Amino acid sequence: MQALMEQYRDLPMDLADASLVAAAEALNQKRIFTLDRDFKICRFKGNQPFDIVPQVFANG
Repeated sequence: MQALMEQYRDLPMDLADASLVAAAEALNQKRIFTLDRDFKICRFKGNQPFDIVPQVFANG
């Protein structure tokens, strides 16, 4: 999670955000629920965008 927080330090990514990304990667779950618009920038396993639920926040 520390590496993720350093990688996305310009967002900023806090521990809760890094935990969500780390859990998604560990569980091989590309679909996540978040209200945080910054997740449009985050990438699943480094190169794929997350499938963000609810979709209305992902597009805004």
